[in-house]
Amino acid sequence: MQSPPVEIRWRKSSASNPSGNCVELAELGGGAIGLRNSRHPAGPVLVSTREEIAAFIRSIRSGEFDDLGC
Repeated sequence: MQSPPVEIRWRKSSASNPSGNCVELAELGGGAIGLRNSRHPAGPVLVSTREEIAAFIRSIRSGEFDDLGC
């Protein structure tokens, strides 16, 4: 018996710019989080654990990647 398909709800930041240069995140089930390019929704998805995404977000909030921004 097959499991019913899981509906994936992609989310992007409210700070996204109008040109669509942003990423989207979604819960994929089983603790996995997907990350994709919003301009290419049918393109590849980078899959990480919830813990990896949490560590990445903490690093962003602490300014660790500020030198890579605009």
